Amino acid sequence: MVAEPEGPEDRKPQSDEAHSAFTPPAGVGQPEAPEEDHPSSEFAVPAGLAPEVPAEQEGSAFAPPSTYSAKKSPPAFTPAHGMPVIRLTKHAPWQDRMRAMLRIPVGERPVPEHAQRQDEAGPAVPRVLDLTLRIGELLLAGGEGAEDVEAAMFAITVSYGLDRCEPTVTFTLLSITYQPSLVDDPVTANRTVRRRGTDYTRLAAVYRLVHDISSEDVDVSLEEAYRRLAEIRRNRHPYPGWALTAAGGLLAGAASVLVGGGVLVFVAAAISAMLGDRLAWLCAGRGLPEFYQFVAAAMPSAAMGVALTLSPLDVRASAVITGGLFALIPGRALVAGVQDGLTGFYITAAARLLEVGYLVVGIVIGVLSVLYLGLALGASLNPETAIHSVERPVVQTLAAMALSLCFAVMLQQERNTVLLVTLNGGVAWVVYGALADTAEIPPVAATAAAAGLVGLFGQLLSRYRFASALPYVTAAIGPLLPGSATYFGLLEIARNDLNAGLASLSKAAALALAIAIGVNLGGEISRLFLQVPAEGRAERRAAKRTRGF
Repeated sequence: MVAEPEGPEDRKPQSDEAHSAFTPPAGVGQPEAPEEDHPSSEFAVPAGLAPEVPAEQEGSAFAPPSTYSAKKSPPAFTPAHGMPVIRLTKHAPWQDRMRAMLRIPVGERPVPEHAQRQDEAGPAVPRVLDLTLRIGELLLAGGEGAEDVEAAMFAITVSYGLDRCEPTVTFTLLSITYQPSLVDDPVTANRTVRRRGTDYTRLAAVYRLVHDISSEDVDVSLEEAYRRLAEIRRNRHPYPGWALTAAGGLLAGAASVLVGGGVLVFVAAAISAMLGDRLAWLCAGRGLPEFYQFVAAAMPSAAMGVALTLSPLDVRASAVITGGLFALIPGRALVAGVQDGLTGFYITAAARLLEVGYLVVGIVIGVLSVLYLGLALGASLNPETAIHSVERPVVQTLAAMALSLCFAVMLQQERNTVLLVTLNGGVAWVVYGALADTAEIPPVAATAAAAGLVGLFGQLLSRYRFASALPYVTAAIGPLLPGSATYFGLLEIARNDLNAGLASLSKAAALALAIAIGVNLGGEISRLFLQVPAEGRAERRAAKRTRGF
């Protein structure tokens, strides 16, 4: 029995798509779309002109079309075969490598090599960010510049496998953001610096930890890094409190000899400075702000100078007051503030300079209050000759070295760095004396040149020892601080000669800025002496501006 063929009415649709208004009836062919309905693009290559990919470049993600000419390509475009991979692990110290990376946008940074081994599950992002913030907190609290703090933070994250990180440092706040890719949510953490102190031994230990983490030759796990960080926090200061007080007294005495004082002036300046240090500790123990601590610390030296003026002894009272001012001028904060401004961290620089302004105002109030009282009592406080009226090259050089030595002790430096910074301070004073006294160069230019040598030698020594430059720089600029110009300016103001006083204080401010700029310039020049292989060189880019635009 032969089955009859099914008619059209017997065919059943297999799905509901057969009832669609866009489905052609059975037996009707699909019509071709009109030519104007074909999708087109202004970037589409016309038919017949599609270039063939060469055999050696087939399958490459960076294969250029045949119409592309490398000789005629604009230099601003990405090269045909992509950005070259730059390996930055062993080619330069981590400070310079990370500064170069931070100056490059995230999307253009070369792929770094991870110094530390990673687990199969990948890096522990919250723990790495927390460790990074804790180390950055110690560096910022110790007086390190904002750029160096960011470089250290970035070195830690890169070493543990977090490449796409953006650290941000301000005067009291540190934050860091990690975003694995453009489609992932970013992870942000921050930490606030509540207290700041001066301990360069702790600062050097933190730098050694960062160096070991960023080195391929040393295996530092997260647990080991946390353990070493806890030991650094628990370490005691290398010098006791009485040693710091004695160092402050010897510093003031050496500064008084530096400006022409004798043995009696040395003893008087040392005693008054130690008394001012104890008064400052007393104010700190009572919870008074740092401003009032500086007011209290500046008064004993001024009172000792007024007392010697009222006495029948023939001594230079100005040398006693000037010696006390040398121990109080915040040169460390000034250098850090100017450095942050020169490197583009304007918010942090403004905050640091504002802090310096408050501390200087405290010194001014403490000294002026005593000078007004001395003038009321009939003290013959007359403006004397300039700081270098008494030329004693050998004695002054030894005094400058002793001053740098005392500064190093007060900054809690490691004992193996004290001798180097003492020699650096002596070199700075010899250069300043040769330029200012022998060559008769203006004091501001001579100060800037001497400070530039301090910064140059400090940076080279820090690279040699893989440490921070602050221990080799801060104490060495002590002999260059404008203590005499500050005193004479305050004395003229107390004598109601406001124009002369402001002129002298302006000279002191110019000398202070010359010190800060010279130290920073010397540090930048030192990079010219650091050998970096050409194949691994990464430029330290800076913002380009023209006439303030």
